[in-house]
Order: sequence, then C-alpha cells, then structure tokens
Amino acid sequence: MKRILSLICLLALTASAAAAQENGSVQNESSWQRYTVKGEDFSIKLPLLPAMATGIVFIEREQKLRRERRLGVYADGVVYTIYSLDAGQIQESYNDSIKEFRSSTAWDLNSEKDLTVAGFAGKQYWGVTRTVQVFATKKRVYQFQVVGAPGEDPRVKPFFASLMLGKKGEGIEVSDGQGSAYEPGPQSTPVSMEKSYTGKQVDRKAVLVMRIEPAYTEEARQRGVTGTVVLKAIFSAKGSVVNLVTVSGLPDGLTERAIDAARKIKFIPAVKDGKFVSMWIQLEYNFNLY
Repeated sequence: MKRILSLICLLALTASAAAAQENGSVQNESSWQRYTVKGEDFSIKLPLLPAMATGIVFIEREQKLRRERRLGVYADGVVYTIYSLDAGQIQESYNDSIKEFRSSTAWDLNSEKDLTVAGFAGKQYWGVTRTVQVFATKKRVYQFQVVGAPGEDPRVKPFFASLMLGKKGEGIEVSDGQGSAYEPGPQSTPVSMEKSYTGKQVDRKAVLVMRIEPAYTEEARQRGVTGTVVLKAIFSAKGSVVNLVTVSGLPDGLTERAIDAARKIKFIPAVKDGKFVSMWIQLEYNFNLY
C-alpha cells in the first residue's frame, strides 16, 4: 500500500521565503517547557505542546516497515519540528539522512558541523532561514529542525541548547494529537485577523514546513476503498489550520483521517503589509492501495 499526500495550494516552499522577520526575539522563553515521548530517546524544550503523529513507513533498503514520528509546533514566525525513525540499520539510516541534506539546495554545505550530545554523534546544517541537527542513538535516527529564522536568531538557540539524548530527564509526555494553538503576545510579529486572502493577494505566501500522511482505516482497507479527499481550509495568521470544509470525501473514516492530518500541518503564515495574515488553501489527500 502506498499513500500519497499532495497539497494543491499556493504555497512558497523555498527556504528564503520562510523568514517572517530579520531579528526575532524569543517570546516568553522562561515559559518554555521540556517535552518527551514515551519510548523515545530525547527530550527538548518548546514554546507550546507540539502536535504529534505516529505512523509506519516502508524502508526500501531494509525491505521492512518501521515506525516514524513527527512532532511540530508554531510560534511567532518559527516552526520547530522533530522527526524520529525507529530504524533497524541505524548507521545506514543515519548516513541516508546525511546524504539527503548534502544533496539538497536548501542547505549550505559549508555549514556542516560535527556535533556530540551525551556521547551521540550528529551533524548540523544551516540554510538561509533554517537549521537542522541530525543524530543517531542506539535505536533511532532523529532530525531536530527550526524553520523561519537564521541560525543566529535568538528563537533558534534555546531549542537546540535544551536537547537531551539518552538519559533525557523529566518532561511533559506528548501523545498523538493536534497540540496547542499559538496566541501572539505583545512583543510578537503583528498579526491581522481581519480577512483571509488568496495566494495572489499576499506579499509572501504561506510556507509549509510539516505535513502528515493520513493512515488507512481498517474498514477502508478491507473494502478496498480508494480515491481522493478534497478539503478547503484557511492557513490562519496565528499558524493554525482552521475553517476546514470537505469538498469531496471518502467513506469508512478516510475523510476524518484526512481532516485530522490537515489539522496537524505546521506552516509559517502568509505576510501582507508587514503582518501575518490568513490565506485560503485547498488540500488533497490521495488514498491508494497497491
């Protein structure tokens, strides 16, 4: 079975478009809390409870299904994400991740830096407005990423500085869910909630950072249901997916699975006249069995 997720919407996916402001500030950094996941090898501080989705991915090299997790949270123009792969061949999977970053034009290869956290080796890469750190523990490969601010931005540093691997310490345990919504503070980038725009009407389109593949329900699998769920929604100025409307659905719980996946999307809002604004989008989730 292969599930394909596609987004038909006016999104800018380049790293250079991700910056909401040149010099950000960490909003209420003292209120950040440490989060962890049962069975994982990490804990880290975040500004809000992150959305999380656990799924299964087929590793072609191993010819096996492996568990993966994605966590993400948005706050003041920045998206923080965590990717976990429960790999059998740890070093090979880690090397695959490094090759992927080295081959991507989003990263400055001159920025490659060796890292060590609690005895675990890793790599760091910088882009214009993004930073990622990749590690391999005894059972998992991790990617910790910040998108929406350059590496020297004060909003980036507390995320990576708080990372703990192995003996991860105490933290709030995260489970699959939509996480907490961001509410701008007095020092945040200005937000306009007056209206929602199309992609052609904004100065900078929304930047998609994290998306989730919805899983088949057992009922749909047994009945061989295939097709496409089409949704209309708003990528709000506050960084949440809202006003979801089903344009075309599928039975046996697939529409509901698509809606749940859509609500976990993490993005940097569109910008117009120097303010974050809301933007209409259309989402398509294709369900195929083969």
